[in-house]
Amino acid sequence: MDSSIVNIAIVVVYLLAMLAFGWWGKSRTKNNSDFLVAGRRLGPFLYTGTMAAVVLGGASTVGGVGLGYKFGISGMWLVVAIGAGVLLLSLLFAGTIQRLKIYTVSQMLSLRYGQQATQTSGIVMLAYTLMLCATSTGAYATIFVVLFDWERWLAIAVGGAIVLVYSTIGGMWSITLADQVQFIIKTVGIFVLMLPFALNAAGGLDGIRERVDASFFRLDGIGTQTIITYFVVYTLGLLIGQDIWQRVFTAKTPKVARWGGATAGVYCILYGLAGAVIGLAARVALPDIDVTNLGKDVVYAEVATHLLPIGIGGLVMAAAVAAMMSTASGALIAAATVARADVVPFVASWFGKTIHTDDTENPEHDVKANRYWVLGLGILAVLISMAAQDVVVALTIAYDILVGGLLVAILGGLVWKRGTGIGAAWSMAVGSVLTLALLIMYAVGIIPSADGVYANEPIYWGLGASLVTYVVVSLLTPPTDPDVHEAWERRVAGAVSEELPLDAHPVASHTGH
Repeated sequence: MDSSIVNIAIVVVYLLAMLAFGWWGKSRTKNNSDFLVAGRRLGPFLYTGTMAAVVLGGASTVGGVGLGYKFGISGMWLVVAIGAGVLLLSLLFAGTIQRLKIYTVSQMLSLRYGQQATQTSGIVMLAYTLMLCATSTGAYATIFVVLFDWERWLAIAVGGAIVLVYSTIGGMWSITLADQVQFIIKTVGIFVLMLPFALNAAGGLDGIRERVDASFFRLDGIGTQTIITYFVVYTLGLLIGQDIWQRVFTAKTPKVARWGGATAGVYCILYGLAGAVIGLAARVALPDIDVTNLGKDVVYAEVATHLLPIGIGGLVMAAAVAAMMSTASGALIAAATVARADVVPFVASWFGKTIHTDDTENPEHDVKANRYWVLGLGILAVLISMAAQDVVVALTIAYDILVGGLLVAILGGLVWKRGTGIGAAWSMAVGSVLTLALLIMYAVGIIPSADGVYANEPIYWGLGASLVTYVVVSLLTPPTDPDVHEAWERRVAGAVSEELPLDAHPVASHTGH
């Protein structure tokens, strides 16, 4: 039987299974908590799988193999930086985040500072999650283009429709089960299939050493500056991203959030090393891949097609689709949560209106409203992915502003009691504006740089300015209102067991109480 037919059949079966998970999740979805955070009931196994699945997307899977082909062992640093972010978040902050019983990062800021100005973070977070979803949608569509010989727009439409269906119908419960299957497929595809077959084709590590330059085994072969950038952008970004926090909210207990997440972080690091070794082995077994013209991402498909037996290649291609879909679905439900809980009420307040999005009287109405938000933003992400040839630029801008503008205020609120709401608000404003302004200057050439919009300096300057502003303004302004601080401490200690309503953003009154 023709190998391409077998590969297609395996991927089609996988896609049909994703749709089935949507219907399974629907039966477990009764209210906001079920739809958005899986009822906060995930145990160690489900939590570890879903956390690893959401952070290991196309860049980690397909991109990691390509980096290994191009740079050798040092190609692992992108995924290692992601794993480090998951480890730090889990060991340092996940327990606290889980005990807050909230839905969004912006709610954490409102609880901690009691300042309405901190709700501007929701707008940045919405842009970030929406661009992340659009980027992942375009990424897995490239696999469909190769497999089915479709036009790019059709591949995006079909792939996007599948993610939309299972995310819209069952919410986080469907996404969790889909992530679990995707986690297993990725594990088998990378560790059990691609790694041993690629190493065997290259003659093992000894055979590779004999046929490549010694620089391919250097840990800094990709460049020290590049490695630093990976840790600044991805490690720090993972500490505060809504898509990652929303997974932390699903944990059953602080212990599950801490140690299940730490396990996922270690898994990510091993995943990155395996991907780099696969790429390095492909460098020997398939030395003629034209990465200059076709791009490094083509290496993954070439390994699946030429180094693996019939059928196994299809499973490995499904693993790539799984990686991208898990990231897309996670970003989609995060975008919908932020839009409904943070952005809509905040924008309405500009016009003196109060909008309540949490229908506690009728949970079924709430679930239906969440489905509409997921569907609407999912369609928007698909359209963005179709219209933009390079949504990576938009994602880069969103990621830079996320880290440069919001990181200090969020982490500062978790670790520094003297930080104030005014300090946080000014920190976010200064960091975001400076980062964006520098990005524009680099993009249009006002500040010469070969990297353009991908330059690293805007994040560094934005972070530095944000940190200085946060510390100085916090020290110059009165401490956080005692009532706000007491309510925050009670939640951090786990003394408050009830969930914060979806649209709740506690702010201090004009009297200070």
